[in-house]
Amino acid sequence: MIQYSTVHQTSNFAVLSISYEKADVETRGKFAFFDENIKSFVTKVHEQDLGDAFVVSTCNRTEIYTTTSNYLLIAEEYCKTIGVQLTDFLNFANIATKEEALKHLFRVAAGLESQIIGDFEIIGQIKKAYARFKRERQNSNPFLERSINSAIQISKRIKNETGISNGAASVSYAAVHYILNNQKRLTEKNILLLGVGEIGQNTVENLVKHVYQPKIKIANRTQEKAAKISEKYNIPNIDYTDFDKELENTDILIVATGARTPIINKSHLTNGKEILIIDLSIPNNVDKNVSQLENVTLIDVDELSKQIQATIQQREKEIPKAEVIIKEMTKDFLEWEKKRKLAPNIHHFKAVLKNMERNEMHNFYRKNKYININDMELSEKLIQKITNRFAKYIIDNPLKAEEISKLMHEILVEQPNNEFNEKH
Repeated sequence: MIQYSTVHQTSNFAVLSISYEKADVETRGKFAFFDENIKSFVTKVHEQDLGDAFVVSTCNRTEIYTTTSNYLLIAEEYCKTIGVQLTDFLNFANIATKEEALKHLFRVAAGLESQIIGDFEIIGQIKKAYARFKRERQNSNPFLERSINSAIQISKRIKNETGISNGAASVSYAAVHYILNNQKRLTEKNILLLGVGEIGQNTVENLVKHVYQPKIKIANRTQEKAAKISEKYNIPNIDYTDFDKELENTDILIVATGARTPIINKSHLTNGKEILIIDLSIPNNVDKNVSQLENVTLIDVDELSKQIQATIQQREKEIPKAEVIIKEMTKDFLEWEKKRKLAPNIHHFKAVLKNMERNEMHNFYRKNKYININDMELSEKLIQKITNRFAKYIIDNPLKAEEISKLMHEILVEQPNNEFNEKH
């Protein structure tokens, strides 16, 4: 007899989010999640059989997505992993559950929850985050797989079907936009980019695209990675050990590193030369105290986000179109989940019909010594049509699904068995 489950994954889905909406740069930095945390976090979650969870941590947000039945236990393990208090985390976290959590994921993927509306860098970060956790887990979660794939499709559709991403407005572009608007004789300025991760690479790309023959050099702790980016964009790179020396001649420093604590401070800026420093890192990798120096202008992620309001206002007009797509895709996802949840009921029903068919075909063959192929094809079509009717009914009426499935089992299996036993 089939086992009937009343629990589906959306009922356990939750997201705990700390973002720019409630937390400034410094606060977000305290809750940032690093790659070296993944193994420990995943191990603890699964040792305690808490379900599945993965973390997306970017400059604007840190979010825990989980299918556990108790998201607070996941949050507690997360806080232990990064060394913060659960109460501190919950003070800044927004929590969404069930369908609201699913919609939140889709809105984040669509760029609607980004500090800069329409910033699609986030979908790449979600994909990479989930892939890393899945690799560490050495397993996949069908619900999370489907939700991530749906998020990717939503992102693509919104990018192609709306104007919400018109006008470059990513964090990396915002940095270049600020430079273009606030620096004179830019072709004469020495630009040094420290850190060539995703945001660093995007910044290089925007500099090359929007500045005529920029005098830019790049530096990175991993020299091999710096060399690859250097070759890709045909710009020089320096050895990380020469960074301090190079900084003495730098007019614009862009920091896009991923350190836990500031790696640039007053001690690096003692020559009195005027310098613009743009810190794209979360947590801040440039100590705030450098702005106390008269020759230093320090700009961080939050400040950059204020620079492109005209673009944002235009993008906001496209939000209703994006929300229609999200609503449509959310409905599709929930329909898929209903079918997946009820698949055992449907398969069982069809198997019962197929068993009846086999018995009747056997009896017919025993009496007539042949079976017409057309009759077999017609029988198969009838079984599929009846199964489709059954499936549609229980999907449209999920609260009646268990009752109807059990009733069909009684009529088609138990009653004939009882009659057979009575005769024999």
